[in-house]
Amino acid sequence: MPLTAPPAPARTLSTLPAPAWPAAPPASRRAVRAARAAALCVLPSSLWRVALAVGVPVGYEADVLRDRLQVPGWGTPTLLGLSLLAEAVTLLTVGLTRPWGERVPRWVPVAGGRAVRPAVVTAVAGTGAALLTLVFTALPAAQLLMGMAGEADLRGPWLLLMRLCYAPLLAWGPLTAAVVVAYHRRHSTRVRPRV
Repeated sequence: MPLTAPPAPARTLSTLPAPAWPAAPPASRRAVRAARAAALCVLPSSLWRVALAVGVPVGYEADVLRDRLQVPGWGTPTLLGLSLLAEAVTLLTVGLTRPWGERVPRWVPVAGGRAVRPAVVTAVAGTGAALLTLVFTALPAAQLLMGMAGEADLRGPWLLLMRLCYAPLLAWGPLTAAVVVAYHRRHSTRVRPRV
């Protein structure tokens, strides 16, 4: 009986070789610091929302917590979800400066292990940075200039605490934009080889 080679395994998208991108230079210290600062900007407001979600009144009356914020109730998972979402976005920002942000993690189905396309990352992250700047920098600044800022339900030290927790968000969008620009510059010198 003649010896034959075993059949080749079927090739799926996850077993296809990843495109060979030239290695990007490491992120600059300035970009790494900006990414870390962006993550730290979000932390105080996230902790404030978590405290509110678990029932710490942080200056709100019980009826406001119950009726308007629905804590306890649907407001609890909403506030926790907002905090988790904000922290996940900052983790993605940090990923723009790290090697693990340049390749899809192996545990991700279908695309695991594949290199990310720098142009797509730059477009998505740039759009995100623009939205963060609009929502957390431009709109609050406009409200402050027009005298509409402030929370009517909070007074005294509680209002000051809330403002101190949310004030760092003014820098979130611009810091993220600086990281995106650094990522784009770092990867703009890489040219994908022809296959």
